[in-house]
Order: sequence, then structure tokens, then C-alpha cells
Amino acid sequence: MNDLNKKFTFSKNSDEMSALTGQIDRVTFVNEETGYTVAKASVDGYAEPVTIVGRLLSLAPGEILEMEGTWKNHPKFGRQFHVLNHRSILPATIRGIRNYLGSGLVRGVGPVMASRIVKKFGERTLDIIDNHVRKLAEIDGIGPKRVDMIRKAWAEQKEIRSIMIFLQEHGVGPGHAAKIYKQYGQRAVAVVSQNPYRLATDISGIGFRTADRIARRLGFEKNAPVRAEAGILHVLGQLTSEGHVHYPYERLVDMCGEVLELDRETLVRAFGVIALEGRIVVEDLNEALEGFEPSLKAVYPAALHVSETGVAAHLNRLISSKKGVRRMDADKALQWVNGRINLRLAPLQSEAVKRSIQEKVLAITGGPGTGKTTIIQAVIQIYGAVGARIELAAPTGRAAKRMMETTGHVARTIHRMLEFSWRQGGFQRNEDRPVDADMVIVDEASMIDTPLMYHLLKAMPPGVTLLMVGDAHQLPSVGPGNVLGDIIRSGSIPVVELKEVFRQASESLIIVNAHRINRGLLPEGADSQGDLRDFYFIEQDDPDSALQLIKELVGKRIPERFAMNPMKDIQVLSPMHKGVVGTLNLNAVLQDELNPSGSGIVRGERQYRLNDRVMQIRNNYEREVFNGDIGLIRSVDLEKQEMVVAYEDRPVVYPFMDLDEIVLAYAVSVHKSQGSEYPAVVLPLLPQHYMMLQRNLIYTAVTRGKRLVIVVGSKRALAMGVKNDRVAKRYTYLAERLRAF
Repeated sequence: MNDLNKKFTFSKNSDEMSALTGQIDRVTFVNEETGYTVAKASVDGYAEPVTIVGRLLSLAPGEILEMEGTWKNHPKFGRQFHVLNHRSILPATIRGIRNYLGSGLVRGVGPVMASRIVKKFGERTLDIIDNHVRKLAEIDGIGPKRVDMIRKAWAEQKEIRSIMIFLQEHGVGPGHAAKIYKQYGQRAVAVVSQNPYRLATDISGIGFRTADRIARRLGFEKNAPVRAEAGILHVLGQLTSEGHVHYPYERLVDMCGEVLELDRETLVRAFGVIALEGRIVVEDLNEALEGFEPSLKAVYPAALHVSETGVAAHLNRLISSKKGVRRMDADKALQWVNGRINLRLAPLQSEAVKRSIQEKVLAITGGPGTGKTTIIQAVIQIYGAVGARIELAAPTGRAAKRMMETTGHVARTIHRMLEFSWRQGGFQRNEDRPVDADMVIVDEASMIDTPLMYHLLKAMPPGVTLLMVGDAHQLPSVGPGNVLGDIIRSGSIPVVELKEVFRQASESLIIVNAHRINRGLLPEGADSQGDLRDFYFIEQDDPDSALQLIKELVGKRIPERFAMNPMKDIQVLSPMHKGVVGTLNLNAVLQDELNPSGSGIVRGERQYRLNDRVMQIRNNYEREVFNGDIGLIRSVDLEKQEMVVAYEDRPVVYPFMDLDEIVLAYAVSVHKSQGSEYPAVVLPLLPQHYMMLQRNLIYTAVTRGKRLVIVVGSKRALAMGVKNDRVAKRYTYLAERLRAF
């Protein structure tokens, strides 16, 4: 038996260290956070490519690795070489150089351009790029701009590679290396060495746990003051992401002790330090000496304390100021507008219109079909007749567009109305340069979180009349706070609640059932699978069967029966991210069903294909795309290492290193759907969603559908959610602050 056969008949796991040198043929899997990689490599003496696995650098096809490791037999994937140590060698062969350059590692060089360069310069290619880069201009298609791009990218790549070697030694996956370099440049190693916890606050996608792991490898002790301080901010940040504006001090200390495994003395000292530094605010919530409780303290991230106190102060300022428009007779104005819009307003609608004339600040709340849009139209007519300057705004681009379509009046996002500029450092409209308006109407007010409401109110001139319109029964904002709910609960701001569902709206079972759900009643027709016009309940208790049914509904049945485009008109909503019918699995299944092929890119476990439906998952003020925005992938450029996503036909460019900002959006969470409307909504509700099954979640999901809502799931889960009217508590103090004025 020769040596080659010996290698392939070896069947047992071996702990003996072996050495291999191989050229990377392809990378089949990468976990960008941990760096765990699976790749195929050509190794001399082996008839077939060898599977290598381990925490490897950002591999590129064509690279040559010197590796040390052990052979293992995987029960499913067979024989693998587990790499424990490795060193990257720049490729020496023509094929290797071509593959290396064309891998996308160097921006500005793709597979086609790499072939041209290697054809021209052969084995001298890497020396040319290193020392004579201007010679690349001799190749067709490479002009001075492309030469500069390649020169910069090549230099960056080499710098990033050295940084990646350092970071990998201390537990950082290669997926974050480019971001760390982009943030800190040549200071990256120094910054990480001095305080690795900065990564958790400075770099998107790197959390405290990753930073903590790096710190421990760098020798930081568990009870190091910098760890305790960063850990407190991490835990408080997690609570903020759940919607809390503050958190009770004693509960927070206990939680930090459990998460960080630190004693109370160390934590109390750390709380004191970050409070003195102004990173948090610890506020005593006792309102009187009588019944004083020493532990009644709230801990705020400093920015949220500024926002919440600012919202209360600015609302009080507006209420206390005189109207900027001339006084009007509310009864006469109402009579005039009734004739003007050729429609007699219902009693509560009339009250809302009159109060908008009389009050400086007014909140109007009501469910679908209760006439909120008619009120806005009437108010626009009245204020327009007296020459008032009117601004319409909404929290999202989708909501603003819908507002403009229903009113015929220009509407903008709050960010655009406040002239947000990333380059100029934030909102350009503020106390010193307020919005030029006498009347501001804000729709979908339930979506406005505490920081955004603060910036909105700061930019309101003293004489403005502010009308906030929304549905208080929907889920609260994705961001921290429950502003509309707190304003209503405070009793300090005038509120009109619309309850009557109008005849035309009552013909829609979507609207009828939304109001039934809001009252704790099961939807009408929930026991039937017949033709329910625009609302269906299809009973299915088994998750796998429900998944197949949803795939069939979205891919075939809804498009055929209702003439809808599955890529644009149908939105699957899910209560959760995990599970068989969670958003993660639904997106993978629906992507293969609706967009099975096409050019794209793989990033770890995520695949992005041309024409995929995607959603932005965090605010990016530089690109002017915000959490929840949905678009379509219009191009994937491997040479430039970037992707273009169209949002409402506005192209936005994403370098590949920033693709963790977007996810597939064939299915999204109910929370992310707020402020949106879709022609068709498909909603799975199964018992395994029990942690999330509550009335306002189901109500919010159903009210997202315009022409069709299909609920797929069990009667038990539906009943469980509709009966559960307990709203998850959010710690805020806005209502109390408003009452104090």
C-alpha cells in the first residue's frame, strides 16, 4: 500500500500533530463572529481536496497556508483537518495569484480584472502591485482612478491582515477586523490592548461578551474596574433595547451581579464612577419625605435622562405658550369644514377637530376605520384657510408616504422635517432654529420613541399647535419609551379617543376583527376556512406543516387568487425570530421559494441574492436608512466589494463589511412592522410563541394588512394571545414628570 492510500484509509481520530501546506480552492462556510471556517484546500500528494476547519483568517481562494493540526472524522462530513496553527503565504503560482486577487479581498479587483492583470504580468503581479502599481494602467479598463482604488485597497488589506493576526490571537473573528480598522485605523492594536471594552460601544456587531472574551485573553481580571463599568453599561443597554428608559437601581445591581459574576461592593463603586463621569444618571424617585424609600432610585443612560426630562419640559413649554395663528371660532370652523369636505363628521370626530382649534397640544388615538385620516384632512383645510404654515410628518418613510397619499398634502419623515445631517452632526432644527410652522401634525405617534420625541419637541416653535395622531393599542415603539401611552396616562395633555367604526370600514373583516381582538374577543369566522373576503384563519397545529402551508400561500395560492406579487405585496409577520416559523427560518425557506437563484454573496450563514427583499436593522444616519426600512437588492459588485439596495427607488450602497446591517425581509417580526401597511399579511400563531402571545401584538399584526390577512396556526394560540391583555412593563417616568408641571 503506497503513502497516498495510507492517507485515505486512515479512519480513526488522531491527536498527533500533523503539518500540511495547501492552496485554498474555496471557502464553504464562515462564522464571522467566531472566525470558524470550513474550506477546501489542494494539498500535494492528495488526489482530492482536503477539508480544513478551524478558526482561520479571512481566507481567499488561491491563498497558500502552512498549517499544523490534527485529523478528525466527522460523523456526517467525513475526514477533516482541524487547524490549530497556521501561517498565510502569498501565492506563487499564476493560478494562485489570479484566484487570490479575484477573490474580492482587494477592492477594485474582481475575477475578470484579476485575469487581465495576471495575463499581463504573470508571476511578477504581486511585485507590480507592491512596488510599481502605476503599471496597472497599461491594462485595458484600468484608469488612474482604478489604480488609486487598487493601491489604497492593497495597502489597507495588508494593514488589516496584520491587525487581524493580533485580534485572532485574542479571540476576535475576522468578520469584525475591517470594522475595527475602519474605526481606529493604525491605532487599532493600541486601543484594543488598552481597553477592549471600547469595542462594545464603538463597533456595531461587537457586543460586551465578545469584548469581555478579548479582555480576558489580554489578561484583564474579572473584577477589573473597567470591566465592571463596561458591564453595567452593557446590561443597561440591553434593558434599553427592550424598551426601558430607566431601570430600578437595586434590581439593576442584582442583575449586573448575576451577569458579570461580581460582588456588590465592586459594582456599587463602578456605578459611582460612571455616574461621576456622566455616563449614567441615578435619580431619586421619592416625591416626599413621608414614606421615603432609600432604594427608590432609577438608573438612566445619560442621554435617555436628557431625553425624558426634555420631553416633559418642552411639552409644558408648548402648552404654556400662546397660539401662533389667530383665534378661530371652533363651531363656525367645524360648520365650514363640514361643507367643504362634503362630509358630516361624527360626534367624536367633530370634538377632535374642535379641540385641535382650541388646544396647543392634542393627542388623537383610535383604531383602524375610526376616521383619523378624515380628521387630519379637516384640520389641514381649516388651518390652511387662515394661512397657517402646516407641516405633516411621520416616524418612517412608509408612514409619511401613506400620509401624503391619504391627505394630498406634502408629508415628510420626522428626520427630514428636522433636517437631520450626519455630516453636520445631527438634527439641524432645534431650539435655536425651530421648524417654520404654525401647525404640525404627526401621524403614527405610537412609534415615536423617547429620544426622537425629544428632538421633535425641541424643534417646535413656541406658537405651534401640535397634533399627535396614533393608535395607543398598538405595540409601543421599537426604541425606548412609551411616549404616546405615557402622554395619555398622565392626564396632562388633552386626548380624544375615537371609538366608532364607520360603515365602509365595518365592511372589512380585517377592521372588524382588529377591534374584536382589541376588546378581547376572537376574530369572526375563526372557526371557518370558507371565503371570509379579506380575513382568513387556517387551522394548523404542527409547526412543520404550518411552514409548508405558508410557503404555498406566499409562493402560489395568494398570487394566483388575489393577483398579488409575492416579492412586493405579501409580508409574512412572525411573533418571534427563532423556531420553525420564526423569522430566521421563514426567511431561508421563502428566499429559496421566491428567489432561488441568481448572483449574490455568502456571509457566514447569511446569503444575499440579487433581487432579495431585505430590511435595515439599525439606524444609519450616514446613509439615511433607518431601522425597519425595507428594500430590494439591485446589484452585487464583487470587484468593488459592495451591494446596492433600493429603498423606494433610492439606491443605497453597502460595502460588504457592513452587510450585518441588513437581513432578509420575506418575513419580519411584528415589532418591525410597526408603521407599515402591506396589501397582504400572513401571520403564524402557534403555541411555541406563547412568550410573545399578547393582545396588542396580534392587534398590531392584523392592522398591518390592507386587503388580506391570513392567520395560520392553532385556535389555542390565537385564544391565548387575544385573552392576554397584559402589556410588558416598560420603566419610564414621563407620565409622572408631566403631572408634576
